[in-house]
Amino acid sequence: MALTSAFTSFNLPVKNVEQSKAFFTGLGFELNPQFPDNENSVAIVIGDNLQVMLIHQAFFNTLTEKESVDTSKYAQMTIALAFVNREKVDEIVNTAVSLGGKLHAEPEDHGFMYHWGFVDLDGHLWAINYMNMDAAQG
Repeated sequence: MALTSAFTSFNLPVKNVEQSKAFFTGLGFELNPQFPDNENSVAIVIGDNLQVMLIHQAFFNTLTEKESVDTSKYAQMTIALAFVNREKVDEIVNTAVSLGGKLHAEPEDHGFMYHWGFVDLDGHLWAINYMNMDAAQG
């Protein structure tokens, strides 16, 4: 059997935990009540067994000896999430922009896949997708 994770959490450094929490809960995501919500971090549930820890930059820097990426200059990764339909993709990206995020690119329609993206308050790239699996296989 292949190695799989029972639970996945990734950490993103943020400048202001409260502002980032308001941004992501404004998008419709919920806090994970199993993890502490404090001035240093907050856990946001983004899927079944998947969360993002938004960690204050100063505290994040204590977790690694490496320098964190300056997101105004560099992209370290794109966080790609899939949703139930194209309308949900549009809703999420438009809401992100209304909450202070920025557009990452123009929407792309590939027939079987619809893609759009935003940049959050701290410069992290989010790819929001809908994929019609029936059309992709046919």
